[in-house]
Formats: sequence, structure tokens, C-alpha cells
Amino acid sequence: MFQRLREDIACIRERDPAARSTWEVLTCYPGLHAVVIHRWAHACWRRGFRWLGRFLSHLGRFFTGIEIHPGATLGRRVFIDHGMGVVIGETAEVGDECTIYQGVTLGGTSLSKGAKRHPTLGRGVIVSAGAKVLGGFTVGDGARVGSNAVLLQPVPPGATAVGIPARILQASADAQREAAAARMGFSAYGVTQGDDPVAIAMKGLIDHAAGHEHQIALLWKAVEQVSRAQGAGGSSGDVLPQDAQTGEHFDAERLNQLVK
Repeated sequence: MFQRLREDIACIRERDPAARSTWEVLTCYPGLHAVVIHRWAHACWRRGFRWLGRFLSHLGRFFTGIEIHPGATLGRRVFIDHGMGVVIGETAEVGDECTIYQGVTLGGTSLSKGAKRHPTLGRGVIVSAGAKVLGGFTVGDGARVGSNAVLLQPVPPGATAVGIPARILQASADAQREAAAARMGFSAYGVTQGDDPVAIAMKGLIDHAAGHEHQIALLWKAVEQVSRAQGAGGSSGDVLPQDAQTGEHFDAERLNQLVK
């Protein structure tokens, strides 16, 4: 038990730069208190003392603001940072080295008793503040769930899920990139350099439209030159319509700012 406690304190000091001492972590971190109380409640639950397990879980919720069902399974070195409003359901499984921030829900969408209703988090998963992970699926090792995302589908290992409903951003399989990411260290709140795929698509469409506008403007200028040449030569034909738009008025930069 004390070995597990030392591991928990060490992982908090490693991942939270605000942690100044072991004593501070031991006495002032509700995430640590919630995990320790859950271990007692889970032990009671597995031994058939279901009411006692629920009561200990209720006490943990009262003192920490973190609700972990005694039937849930937590791995080693799980860090619940800040923690207020975290809810972890009965059949949820949280792997080793996971980090869960405030307001996270590991919930279920099924009412079937005895079924796997809550998610399974692999090793090293980061679930950012306010995210809702709902359903009996698996979030792969090293995956990240962005802040306030509503995740309703499995996530491959190493990928990132963002948005409502969450969309999956695949991580690169390139070994050099993985090594560089590892050298950068722990990523707080699941922050990545990737962008929302919908925003990327919108920016692509905007840039594409801007390119078309430029090409059309060039065509109209060419037609205008031909029209002027014909007029100078005494031709009576009016090649260029009166309402033709020969300049560029498409503000791609302004539209790109709107989808950032």
C-alpha cells in the first residue's frame, strides 16, 4: 500500500510543476485522496461488501468532489489533477500513467446491468478538462482527449480526439517524430500542435476559392485587353460585359481568421 502511495506522490510531483513538496501533495491534493479512498472502496466492493464500498465512495466524493464508483478499476500512477467534478462510472477501467483533469466524465450510454457500459482508458491516456467519454469502448494507449470534447467512439493508440462530437486526429507513425515528442515531455491538458480537421478543411476550401478568384480575374483582364484592341481596330463587337468583375475582392485572410 505504501509503495503505491509513494508512486502516486512521485507521479504527481513529476507531472504538476505546482507541487513543491511531498508533504504538500500528501495533504493538499484531492486527486490523491480520491485515489486512495477508491482503493479502500474497491477492495470492499471486490470482497462483496458492496454497501461499505459505496459508502466509502460517497465519503470520498464528499471530501474531494471526485466521484469514483467502487466497481471502477484504476491502474498505477493515475493522476487526477484538480479533480472537482470528475465522475468515473462502475465499469470504467483507467490504465497506468493516465492523467484526468477537472470536470471529466467517464460515463455510460447503456442501461443494461452487468454490461460493459463505461470506457476503458489505455496506458498513458490524457483526458483534458471538461471532456465527456461516453460508452463501453477503448481509448488506446497514449491517446489524448481534448478539453470539452464529447467522445462517443474508440480512439486508436497515440491519436487525439477533439470537438463535439469528437473527431479523431491520427498520430504520425514516423519514428523520429515520436522520439521528438518524447523529448518534449509531458503535455499538460492534452495540448497538441494538430488542428481541428474541420478547420483545416475549411481553410483549404477558402484558399481554393481564393485561387479560383485570382484566375478568373486574370481571364477577365485578358478579355478586357482583347476588347480594347478590337475597339481600337474599329470593331463594333463589345466582348466585355458591363457588369464583369475584373478585380479580386475575395478576402481569404479574413475568412481564415474566422475558422481559427
